[in-house]
Amino acid sequence: MNHVVTLQDAVTAFADFMEPTNAELDAIDREMPVILADVDLLDAQIMTLDRVPTEFDERRIRRARRRALAARVAVINQTASASLPGGAA
Repeated sequence: MNHVVTLQDAVTAFADFMEPTNAELDAIDREMPVILADVDLLDAQIMTLDRVPTEFDERRIRRARRRALAARVAVINQTASASLPGGAA
């Protein structure tokens, strides 16, 4: 007979070493515009799940998609410019 054992300690265990590091928190802060833009895009898409999208809905989704892509481009450009050594020659 196999016994089912819960892993309560593993799930609810908490220790100081499990906190996110400053580098991880900084990475989250840098990516926050992308996260928020993705949330806006998902909100726009979720609103149209149970009905036929109107022209206004389609425009809202397009705008949200453009904002999400622009946020990604901005974060990538910041990362690329920060990682280049030296600077402009």
